Amino acid sequence: MQQPESTYSYREIWKIAFPILVSTVIEQVIGMTDAAFLGRVSELDLGAAAIAGVYYMVIFMIGLGFSIGVQIIIGRRNGEGRFRETGRVFYHGIYFALALAVVITLASEALSPRIMDLLVSSPQVRTAALSYVRWRVVGLVFGFTTAIFRAFYIGTTQTKALSVNSVVMMLSNVLFNWILIFGKFGVPALGITGAAIGSTMAELVSLLFFLAYTSRHCDTGKYGLDRPARPESGTMKGILSVSLWSMVQNFLSISTWFIFFLYIEHIGERALAVSNIVRNISGLVWMMLMAFASTCSTLTSNLIGLGKTENVLSLTVKMLKFSYAVIIPVLLLFSLFPEVIIRIFTNIPDLVTASVPSMLVLCASYLLSIPALVLFQAVGGTGNTRAAFLLETLCLFVYLIYCTVIIGIMKADVAVCWSAEAVYGGMMALTCGLYLRSGRWKSRVI
Repeated sequence: MQQPESTYSYREIWKIAFPILVSTVIEQVIGMTDAAFLGRVSELDLGAAAIAGVYYMVIFMIGLGFSIGVQIIIGRRNGEGRFRETGRVFYHGIYFALALAVVITLASEALSPRIMDLLVSSPQVRTAALSYVRWRVVGLVFGFTTAIFRAFYIGTTQTKALSVNSVVMMLSNVLFNWILIFGKFGVPALGITGAAIGSTMAELVSLLFFLAYTSRHCDTGKYGLDRPARPESGTMKGILSVSLWSMVQNFLSISTWFIFFLYIEHIGERALAVSNIVRNISGLVWMMLMAFASTCSTLTSNLIGLGKTENVLSLTVKMLKFSYAVIIPVLLLFSLFPEVIIRIFTNIPDLVTASVPSMLVLCASYLLSIPALVLFQAVGGTGNTRAAFLLETLCLFVYLIYCTVIIGIMKADVAVCWSAEAVYGGMMALTCGLYLRSGRWKSRVI
């Protein structure tokens, strides 16, 4: 479905959301592959991957935040019927993303060792984490560019490309990681370093796929992709006016989660290994939820472009019902058979047993995380990313206070520590819900 409609039925929503759902779940499987392989190497590598993975996500979220702003603007132009303008926004997004990737890569090479020295107490964990980060950051050029392609296809509701791309990326990642982590076909066993190199190579394959798919299956003339747009300061300024807030917001959001893992790391390597397992299980559910939230964001932007602001709240309610209907059965399955799921990531018996309570707490917290993410993405879809930033900053402040008290001061059991997700979700659902009902977003022009 490439033409925006004034209203969206459940069937139409599902047609757009399903490819995003498939792609996000598969992308999470890619991260789970690293954890599942490393869980069979050593508990140290598994724990270091938790720190390194979240640290990398902090960096990556800067570029992803920019792509979210690009997606919102493309969705608005698509709704307005200004299709060739979507291509202009796309190319300006590519230009900025490539420059940003180069700058961040150079900055990370200089600063990451110093940051890890300050934040990670275990020398063994620090060394392993730095090895992972160095090789993953090399792939930012591929990852940021791919994020802009995703923004284009989601913004124009041509989401079929995402699911196919993710299958290609997943298969590449599994193959590369299996070869490089365990040392197959004469390649030395590289452990956590091999996981990073394999994931970077998979991102390159993903980008090559998007390039080929766009040239063969996308109407490049209609969307202004047939020739690169000339860089214009006015267009870039307009994109940054929306994207800058989402960049800062994404950076702060993942930074606080990184702080959560640093608190856990100071409790001990066992708690860190447990949290890495729970993080990967959480990521699978989170990515499923993100598919519906992203759909809500882009359809909100399309509706406003069509001048149908009165339909935004009803769309949001539909997306909430959809999200609960799909995700609650998954949470019940995880809660009934926790050890079966945990054994995907490790075959260490004590670690499996220790992870069960944290996983159950996580599943319960998603009852609040579902409305939190859907409502937050609806706020972003209105184009008022500054308001979204301010709302999340308030919620993150409460989250950090809770983590500091429960983890940093009280040194609570790791399962209790994971209750912080419920605190964050509850605050986010409340604040974003109130903002949407206020109607203050209706006058926002982008």
